[in-house]
Amino acid sequence: MESKRQLQVAELIKRNFSVVLQNEGTYIYGAEPLVTVTKVKISPDFNLAKIYLSVYNTDHKQGVLLEMEEHLTRLKQSLTARIRKQVRRIPDIAFYLDDTLDEMYRLNELFNRLHEEGQIGEE
Repeated sequence: MESKRQLQVAELIKRNFSVVLQNEGTYIYGAEPLVTVTKVKISPDFNLAKIYLSVYNTDHKQGVLLEMEEHLTRLKQSLTARIRKQVRRIPDIAFYLDDTLDEMYRLNELFNRLHEEGQIGEE
């Protein structure tokens, strides 16, 4: 279970990294993809921030993540400029693709199809 401080730092990074993506995103991965920060997890020693991202409006989600990893130094510098007075140490950043919503849409579509075929009844 995460400590109160871990949750506070995670929320701080989530809010500020979202702003960094708004400012730097078009330069890094273009105007087409829409990238949102869904969750941030901080390691207990505050050395690593796992940033979970949802990517929309593109079929090349992994490509967007690779572009962001290529520009990791620039993104971390922008984040550091925003949070350096609020945390003692700036954690390293790792990006992860969060496909929770994609999975939800896929399951919803599957249930709708089963309902239309009559395999699932009304309740």
